[in-house]
Amino acid sequence: MKIKAEKKRAEPGEVIAVIRRILAENGREYIGSYVAAALCLIAAAATTGFSAWIMRDVIDQIFYQRRADLIVLISLLVFGAFVVRGLAGYGQAVILSKVGNNLVARYQQRLFDHLMRLGVDFHTSNRSAQLAAQINQNVGGIRDLLGTTLKAVAGDMVTLVALVVVMVIQDPVLSIFAFLIGPPLIFAVNKLTRRLRRISRETIEVNSRLIGAMQEATQGIAVVKAFTMEDQLSRRIAKLISDTEWRSNKIARISERLTPISEMLAGLAVAGVIAYAGYRAAYHQQPPGAVFSFISALLLAYDPVRRLARVQIGLERALVNARMIYEILDLKPRQGDAPGAPQLRVPKGEVRFNDVHFGYSEELPVLHGVSFVAEAGKTTAIVGASGAGKSTLTALLERFYDLESGSIEVDGQDIATVTKKSLREKIAFVSQQPYLFEGTIADNIRYGREDATEAEVRAAAELAAADEFIREQPQGYDTPVGENGATLSGGQRQRVSIARAILRQAPILLLDEATSALDTESEARIQDALATAMKGRTVIVIAHRLSTVVHADKIVVLESGRVVEEGTHEELLSDPHGVYARFHRVQSAKGLGLVDDTRKKVSVRRSQRATGGAVA
Repeated sequence: MKIKAEKKRAEPGEVIAVIRRILAENGREYIGSYVAAALCLIAAAATTGFSAWIMRDVIDQIFYQRRADLIVLISLLVFGAFVVRGLAGYGQAVILSKVGNNLVARYQQRLFDHLMRLGVDFHTSNRSAQLAAQINQNVGGIRDLLGTTLKAVAGDMVTLVALVVVMVIQDPVLSIFAFLIGPPLIFAVNKLTRRLRRISRETIEVNSRLIGAMQEATQGIAVVKAFTMEDQLSRRIAKLISDTEWRSNKIARISERLTPISEMLAGLAVAGVIAYAGYRAAYHQQPPGAVFSFISALLLAYDPVRRLARVQIGLERALVNARMIYEILDLKPRQGDAPGAPQLRVPKGEVRFNDVHFGYSEELPVLHGVSFVAEAGKTTAIVGASGAGKSTLTALLERFYDLESGSIEVDGQDIATVTKKSLREKIAFVSQQPYLFEGTIADNIRYGREDATEAEVRAAAELAAADEFIREQPQGYDTPVGENGATLSGGQRQRVSIARAILRQAPILLLDEATSALDTESEARIQDALATAMKGRTVIVIAHRLSTVVHADKIVVLESGRVVEEGTHEELLSDPHGVYARFHRVQSAKGLGLVDDTRKKVSVRRSQRATGGAVA
């Protein structure tokens, strides 16, 4: 379920629609702040207009008529106008920054919460590093869209209106010259924004790919070094950097073309005003105050006109970012709970697969009518060649995906009819790829059960044969694990993840190749520890090495997505032509059946250490 990049152009009504949605979602909480910011912007606009208007009295009354009695009053009024404008500018900047930062934080939280609700299918079809980079770039679009709009309407537009009023009052004829620049400026802005729409979104997507690729390279640095991929990745990154630079330069060229256009049009208007005013002053002896005030208003109006001309460009960029944010927020989770779905109750823990059909796509079916029962309180092992569908069964039991047909029941309850949260709370899961999160070792174990005590965390670590190596760490249980547990070995990470599952104290335990990252001795120790942890629980073990499941109460053999055999280890070996027997012969020949012997050696060592005897 990849996020599709829409290429449609943004219409003016779409900007309004997105702003309305943002205001509908957040307006009530920010209405007071935005009113205060708007009042500050209006005050600044009024003082700007006043500064231009009073220039007439400065020239005519003070310099032309030499009214000494008005010097102090006019000077104080000018000073007061600048004080009000300074305070108003400070106030609106602080208010809008505070609101904008809160909006960013709010949407970051919304996005994370929504991503947690989306199914595994979404996260497997979107690269995590690229998605994170894209969100990081997009989230500011919400803030910029509102901030730019408010500044344009309450700030620049009001300032421009105030200055236009001053210009018209001072000289209606001269105002015509100033207004002549409007139509060509609007035409230029519309033409530039049309070219900017497509390139803006493409730039965001290329930037996200670049940041994502850099993040993946640093996360996989060990593989990069091992396979001497430095030059290869450098060339790939260089291409993305070059593409990003080219697009950024193109945006700069397009958006900045407005500067010389607006400068030339403004220069033409000012020159025309000066020429006409100069002519009237020279030949008709008109006082210079009105003309000076008009020119002051015209020059002061240039900045808000220039900013307003660029507003559409800024809004276009912000709109692209805001739309991409809402594309994610509008995605609906595929594995939704049924209306009024009850909580799952697990008095026993029996798991039953009934004629389960499933495929990750219509072209690639994985399971074909799988049916078996994992009896309550017993261990059921699922074995088979790679691609047989073993791990898919655990994903379906956790409802990471929905079935095409058939059903999965826990104590007679169809898991499709209960809430996902209650289902997953009753399951502890250990993956073949242990994943540790930012924080300490104790934090990662406690993810199994947030309210667990320190003693319970240590007890779980002991059961997972992890307590010994944890105590040897520099800070013991408070040792930070690094990115994805980089400071720990693969076997140590797996033992921490097993301790996390043990701490959960769930009635159903899923072990998906749980000891695949361990050496034979560590595997034997954990198998002994898990034997204690599995007592009284329903355990489903996914295994590739048959030596790890010989003591299972039932072994289910999968082949090409179908159950071909069921029984105990001895029962399945009794058929020399069976699939399980063939697997067993192949693995025994390759030396993969040595765990039992290692387990015996470990037990001997433990007993000898306990009695003070020598280790043979």
